[in-house]
Amino acid sequence: MASITTTISHLERENEVPKVFDFNSLQAEGKVPNEFIWSSKDLLETSKEELNVPIIDLEPIFKGDNVALGAAAEIVRETCMKHGFFLVTNHRVDQNLINATYQEFVSLFKLPLDRKLGAIGIPWGYSAAHASRYSTNLPWKETFTFQYKHYDQSPTQIVDFFTSSFGDDHQHAGLVCQKYCEAMKELSGVILELLATSLGVDRLHYKKFFEDAETMMRCNSYPPCSEVNAGTLGTGPHCDPTSVTILFQDQVGGLEVFVDDKWLSVRPQPNTFVINIGDTFKALTNGLYKSCLHRVLTNKEKDRKTLAFFLCPKGDKIVRAPENILGREEPRNYPDFTWSQFFEYTQRKHRADPNTLPDFVSWLRSSNTSSV
Repeated sequence: MASITTTISHLERENEVPKVFDFNSLQAEGKVPNEFIWSSKDLLETSKEELNVPIIDLEPIFKGDNVALGAAAEIVRETCMKHGFFLVTNHRVDQNLINATYQEFVSLFKLPLDRKLGAIGIPWGYSAAHASRYSTNLPWKETFTFQYKHYDQSPTQIVDFFTSSFGDDHQHAGLVCQKYCEAMKELSGVILELLATSLGVDRLHYKKFFEDAETMMRCNSYPPCSEVNAGTLGTGPHCDPTSVTILFQDQVGGLEVFVDDKWLSVRPQPNTFVINIGDTFKALTNGLYKSCLHRVLTNKEKDRKTLAFFLCPKGDKIVRAPENILGREEPRNYPDFTWSQFFEYTQRKHRADPNTLPDFVSWLRSSNTSSV
């Protein structure tokens, strides 16, 4: 089994001055700092096999074809009980919008380092290798993260964040990303109906649960790494603590999923989104659906970028599996918790890794016991 990633609390860094990493300089120097070297257990060799990821055609579902919905739901159920990854095609997200959003982030990551550093923030804003939070096992990537509140009707909620982070010259980038998030909101509703059907609950159950979602949107930029054999990773082994991830990845590979004790690659497929189950949705199914361990490899020659839409419930929503999933005799695997509790745990106490959810549950139960 892959190792447990070292847990380093943000609190442990409060008295330290975090290092600043400029990936342009690192690439020019050709030497990988020790902070980016992962343990050999995290670097288990990739299998020559690829993950068998089903591709779900959403067009018949958009058209109200209940037979197609039922067939797709059966495939999704089988997949999510095994590893929680599938692809969707004919998703009705305008390819021009996807391309425009992608290009805005290409431009953003090309900004001078001082401009990007001016937008550093936790959890929202720019990050270079998450060095503001951690000092070892750093990912070989830059990120820009912001929140999208589904219930906020303001047409400028994301525009305002972009202009406050990078200046008024990024108003257009904010507008593009606002439209992208709105499209993701619509797509997530269809995905949630598909998941609900696959679980045998009311088709609108999860769609209603997430109607006031507070989603996290992130662009990941993985620069080329000349020393790919030095022990670097674009992202270390982890399970997403969020609910459902909708990922657009370019045609540069690197995403791998740990299934049957092997790292299997997820080959990029044109005109698709990768969907994967996160820890919070796993809890919403009482553990029936899997939140699978995954990682991202570095590439020696090519830059890789992804757009990740992490669906999250509103902070005060109680995360609890529906009664008809639990059944009368089915034991509850997870106590009630809110997304804000879990999110705070990942920000303050525990780095996302293979054991984030079980460790959170243990911590929560211990906290509840001590407060009695």
